[in-house]
Amino acid sequence: MIESPYEVRRASRSRFIPVRGLRYHVLQWGDASLATAERPPLVMVHGWMDVGASFQFVVDALPTDRLVFALDWRGFGLSEAPGTDCYWFPDYLGDLEAVLDALLPGQVVDLLGHSMGGNVVMIYAGVRPERIRRLINLEGFGMPESKPHHAPKRYAQWLDELKQPAQLRSYDTVQDVADRLRKTNPLLSQQRAAWLAEHWSRRREDGRWDILGDPAHKRANPVLYQKAEVMECWKRIAAPVLWVEGDRTDVSKWWGDRYPRADFEGRLALVPRLERQVLSPAGHMLHHDQPEALAAHLERFLA
Repeated sequence: MIESPYEVRRASRSRFIPVRGLRYHVLQWGDASLATAERPPLVMVHGWMDVGASFQFVVDALPTDRLVFALDWRGFGLSEAPGTDCYWFPDYLGDLEAVLDALLPGQVVDLLGHSMGGNVVMIYAGVRPERIRRLINLEGFGMPESKPHHAPKRYAQWLDELKQPAQLRSYDTVQDVADRLRKTNPLLSQQRAAWLAEHWSRRREDGRWDILGDPAHKRANPVLYQKAEVMECWKRIAAPVLWVEGDRTDVSKWWGDRYPRADFEGRLALVPRLERQVLSPAGHMLHHDQPEALAAHLERFLA
């Protein structure tokens, strides 16, 4: 195993809590003495095929110490997988509320989400506006609008995928995992990739390395994304919202022409109190690419 060259500035500690029948893993930086009414706990949630440790670089770069939590979603990192055929947004909402109730009962929090996690926190902040003081969305664009006539094809896709075992590739060494991370994101430094690889994967008994993600995450969800319903939630967000994106992000590589930028801009216009920032150079994993710049925006926005 290679020795991590990245030097952690703020050490975290792992906590395991019961969440809706699953053993959930949560990282914690700092202690309760750092939380005040003016500086409540900051809760961070990651995106698809990521882990809570992914926020280490941003936490290290924050100018001011504060109480921070980052959870591993169900079926990711060190949190248990439910053994389900696929995953859907309502379970993430239920898990998030259960985590907040367990760790910070009755407390107002600052909430940050990246990508899939950004989608979750936007919905949650509209459903539970009284629990959120400030909200940060890092490239949680949402999904292309679905139509009822898409349902038969989606159900057929789901049924076909159920017949095949879901699999993720394994790797010979942890260095291969780091190389895979850098191949996906060329802006990721070697030092950060080496550190992330040891938190993003686990060594098997035979010596190979597995990604810490349930392969079932790759299956299509048979339930269509309901844009109109999600937008009703977005409109009810009461907290100020900071939207942050990378200047090199290209959503067309995910959805082609099914989700034009104008559609997203129309959605974002529904958010009552919005601030926008663009990081450069940065792609979708902007918290890896520009953690110092992101931390500076967070420090100001959350002050």
